[in-house]
Amino acid sequence: MQAEIITIGDEILIGQIIDTNSAFISKELNKIGVSVYQITSVQDDRDHILKALSEAEENVDIVIITGGLGPTKDDITKHTLAEYFNDELVQSDAVLDNIKSLWKNYVKQPLMQVNIDQALVPSKAIALMNKFGSAPGMWIEKNNKVFISLPGVPYEMKALIENEVVPKLQKKYKFPYILHKTLVVYGIGESMLASKIEVWENNLPQFIKLAYLPNLGKVRLRLSAKGTDKKAIELEIEDQMQKLMPLLDGIYFGFEDEDSIEMSIGKQLTLLNKTLATAESCTGGKIAKQITANAGASVYFKGSIVSYATQTKIDVLKVPKELIDKYSVVSKQVAEVMAQNAREIFDTDFAIATTGNAGPTKGDSDAEIGTVFIAIANRNEVYSEKFNFGNLRVKVINKAVNKAFEMLQKEILKIDKN
Repeated sequence: MQAEIITIGDEILIGQIIDTNSAFISKELNKIGVSVYQITSVQDDRDHILKALSEAEENVDIVIITGGLGPTKDDITKHTLAEYFNDELVQSDAVLDNIKSLWKNYVKQPLMQVNIDQALVPSKAIALMNKFGSAPGMWIEKNNKVFISLPGVPYEMKALIENEVVPKLQKKYKFPYILHKTLVVYGIGESMLASKIEVWENNLPQFIKLAYLPNLGKVRLRLSAKGTDKKAIELEIEDQMQKLMPLLDGIYFGFEDEDSIEMSIGKQLTLLNKTLATAESCTGGKIAKQITANAGASVYFKGSIVSYATQTKIDVLKVPKELIDKYSVVSKQVAEVMAQNAREIFDTDFAIATTGNAGPTKGDSDAEIGTVFIAIANRNEVYSEKFNFGNLRVKVINKAVNKAFEMLQKEILKIDKN
């Protein structure tokens, strides 16, 4: 069973917004055994939409459309759907009641005609009630194929997918079982990783596919299996993972559907009753941002100093000016003092420090662009490593963040094993 996702909106095509809707829909469809054949983005244009619908009908069983259902004149999806199915728009009393209820409870403005017109749907459509907005979802069937139109507002679309679309699809069709298991490996390149696991990979069953997804200091290994016997697939995937993990001995890894590395670090610090602080220069607070994105981080994360300027390292982190003059602001010595002093300032068990030259210019240091020193301090010692992450600024910063987490993880594991 295959599906196509069609997103409608000039704002996607001109880069004004990122299409997160398709990613969410794809994941939800995969969970129930539907493969996404294609994702298409089209303009708010009648001819373009009609062409996309016609091509999708030829290729797939399920077509899911998002966007173009607002109350303004540029939102033409509903009218174009009626034209495509040789249909007409009629008022849905249930949708109108829902709109009136929303206005009564949440909207402090008069109900206008354009809002009332949101209750118009193609006569052949089943209205899917949108509890968070005025634009309903619509379900239309043709030749045993399903066309589903959803609002483009992400939280409205997500609720309709979870509460209306997925249950109706599962009721209508019998789907195969699809299972993805993704292992995230840190601190090893794609080529070296492939060499380490080559024999294992060559012996995978035919119904299991392996994909390498490298990304700035980490590689995601995704195993995908598809079939009718859910239990057999789950057991085989688990068996293959058990065969794989000994091959990764000494390399940190985690499962994507469980915890990110920063979440794993947070859980370990909480369990060990340990705390963390950061002193960031070239990473500009990104390490702290990823840590604090997780609920409950205040239990173990005490704070961060983003000492982006050299003078801030001197004034706030108390890095001696003489040390900077002697070794450079991008150096092992400065990174280690930054980590030690951040740990003392916040009175934590661990501290991470980064100092480097992410480019595009060298700034206050003569270090080559891409040079980064990362230091980890605990209550007894501090150590650092030097890296060169290339000459692309975004790549340098993200690699430094990932490597910092990897280094900290190894330090925490030393305590955890004792």
